[in-house]
Amino acid sequence: MANNQHAAPAPIGGSLVNVVTLSCGVLIALLVAILAVRFLFGLGAVTGLNDGYPWGIWIVVDVVIGSAFACGGFSVAMLVYIFNKGEYHPLVRPALLASLFGYTLAGAGVIFDLGRWWNVWNMFWPGSINLNSVMFEVAVCISLYIVVMWIEFSPTFLEQMGKHDTKKKLNKAMFFIIALGTVLPMMHQSSLGTLLVVMGVQIHPLWQTPMLPLLYLLTAITMGYAVVLFESCLASSAYRRRIEMNMLTPMAKVMLGFLVVYLVVRIGDVLVRGALPKAFVPSVEALMFWLEMACFIAPLILIGAETNRRNPARLFLAGVLLMLGGALLRLNGFLIGYETNIDGAGGFTYFPTLAETLVTAGMFAIEVLGYIIITRRFPVLPREDVQAAH
Repeated sequence: MANNQHAAPAPIGGSLVNVVTLSCGVLIALLVAILAVRFLFGLGAVTGLNDGYPWGIWIVVDVVIGSAFACGGFSVAMLVYIFNKGEYHPLVRPALLASLFGYTLAGAGVIFDLGRWWNVWNMFWPGSINLNSVMFEVAVCISLYIVVMWIEFSPTFLEQMGKHDTKKKLNKAMFFIIALGTVLPMMHQSSLGTLLVVMGVQIHPLWQTPMLPLLYLLTAITMGYAVVLFESCLASSAYRRRIEMNMLTPMAKVMLGFLVVYLVVRIGDVLVRGALPKAFVPSVEALMFWLEMACFIAPLILIGAETNRRNPARLFLAGVLLMLGGALLRLNGFLIGYETNIDGAGGFTYFPTLAETLVTAGMFAIEVLGYIIITRRFPVLPREDVQAAH
């Protein structure tokens, strides 16, 4: 198809009631019920948190990992608007849609995990601001990025409502919005790594390094491309669309480039710090380290060759493995490799409760349901495949 056809997205259409949306509805209803208990009776009523583990999967999975999964919009925008690769433009809206849901829910997830959630406004109150706090920088950047993404995605709604004049006016300021949408995720994704750096000896040597800000940024970009592969393959299958291999294949090469840089930095860092022997000590941490590394290395074998990158199944699997690898890097650093036995203050354990797990599942259900509703009712996916979808 010609590029001008790519530039005209359209609603997929079809019924919003099916097995997937009904399942999402059930999970969301459970989420609402559990959060009602949480807000009325406190974190202890529904979570396994304690003095040794002040945060669990609501922060690590919903926020830290969830925001990294939501970097697809930022990663694709870099290609289109910074590196001037206009051929990837059709991927921007679907990637941005997944990103804005991921980040919006991550912002909500922070509130769920706050003990005194009613004081959340204090982090933006001038008298309470701590400019030396890494968490403050993360909170501000994520909050601003959520607003930026909704503005950046708003032309989709304006088109559907016929507000073309408003869209034209917004487009005049869009270059500034896009610039913010590129800088902000770079800042807070790297700062999420800084959160572990400031914890010092509480983090296992396999994950405690001054290089964490760079490692987190590189994996966030890589995971962003991986999520685009995952989402494109899944949407093509669910909506019976032709897979955009002409864009996904070269984009996968860019993804592998960032992956190679990450692996060089990661392996070099472990060797230089002398932490590699820790990976051979029989322990849960060592096992998780090798599982994490396997998830990062396997995609090079799967789609390293040009011919393999033309295989949709291999692209999908490589995307899943990279998503898993990036998730494990964060899970290992924030939970598995988090040591509570410091200065004799040990004895703490943590494992997520069923209620915590259901809330996390409900968060992902909101994202899936939102994606289905918006792609079916608003112009997000390329028009060229609309007829095939029916």
